[in-house]
Amino acid sequence: MYRQLLLHRAAVLLAPCLCRSTRAVPKELTRTHGSGTMSVEKKPQIKADMREFDRMFTQIVETLTEEDLHHPEIGDAIKRLREVLEYNVPGGKRNRGLSVIASFRELASPKQQTEGNLKTALIIGWCVELLQAFFLVADDIMDQSVTRRGQACWYRREGVGLDAINDSYLLEATVYQLLRKYTKGQGYYLNLLELFLQTSHQTELGQSLDLMTAQPSKINLDRFTEQRYKAIVKYKTAFYSFYLPVAAAMYMAGIAGEAEHSNAKAILLEMGEFFQIQDDYLDCYGDPEVTGKIGTDIEDNKCSWLVVQALKRVDPKQRQLLEENYGRSEQEKIAKVKALYEELDMQGIYSQYEEQSYQRLLGLISQHCTKLPQEVFLSFAQKIYKRHK
Repeated sequence: MYRQLLLHRAAVLLAPCLCRSTRAVPKELTRTHGSGTMSVEKKPQIKADMREFDRMFTQIVETLTEEDLHHPEIGDAIKRLREVLEYNVPGGKRNRGLSVIASFRELASPKQQTEGNLKTALIIGWCVELLQAFFLVADDIMDQSVTRRGQACWYRREGVGLDAINDSYLLEATVYQLLRKYTKGQGYYLNLLELFLQTSHQTELGQSLDLMTAQPSKINLDRFTEQRYKAIVKYKTAFYSFYLPVAAAMYMAGIAGEAEHSNAKAILLEMGEFFQIQDDYLDCYGDPEVTGKIGTDIEDNKCSWLVVQALKRVDPKQRQLLEENYGRSEQEKIAKVKALYEELDMQGIYSQYEEQSYQRLLGLISQHCTKLPQEVFLSFAQKIYKRHK
């Protein structure tokens, strides 16, 4: 009964959008997207894109390393780059990269969907994944994380250490090598360059906010406000994880208007916040065998959604417990924080938030998809709703 009510609510929310949009949503999608399924007609294409995307990684590595692999001066550095690429780039969920090709298929006209353009969309998708790898390698050093994608963090590998800082720069540089090789001369090339550069700047500002708020040597729970949390999430996660892949596809499809990008951003930044809150929840309650990483937000003194919400609900005694135990690495202190989360029913609070946030996302899609096909945004919602990793 609850699922039926949820699906009915989704259909009602989407109805105004369907009337205004230039493209109709397939009936299968409007009926089933709330339950995490998708149009039957789209599944084969999505699977085919995933296979082609994965196959292309080898080509990406060859493109970036083959020419100079035996160069007398930089050959050793190129060998290192190949190793960095093969260890750090594959192995993730690939949602960001795949969203470029999926969005391009929805946004581009049939005439634009040539074999060459579709290949370019896949390559731009890998540019997004490379940017993600650059951020993750650096972030793991700053957070002193242990595992990433089911294996040891790159900096923890024997013989790597803090040399991983330069390796992260190498990963960043590959983004612009690929963009130049495959999109230079296209009308959207400059827009893509500016988009990736601006997104990197925004993400690094978000990381800076995160680090300043969560200094391990200066534990101050007064910093953990909802306003600061939203700012960190918006800049550190939402821009590059959600707006970047869709905006790249929009530029490829010739959609460069400020109004269209503003509408897309209004939806996608909200999704980014939803996604990060899920990540914060999974950091504490997720299964490392599924998520691929061991959560460390509590001991790292992170401005996590869980602690922000807990601080809004604690009594003075519980607040004191958090003051004494949050941001400490001792296992017994971490356990006390988790016990307090249980006492406050943070799992129940999150479950309620997840449902409310999903409904709010559907409302934003209804409000802002006047000139853009809503399938782009619904596909994102399907991927992140009720996720476990």
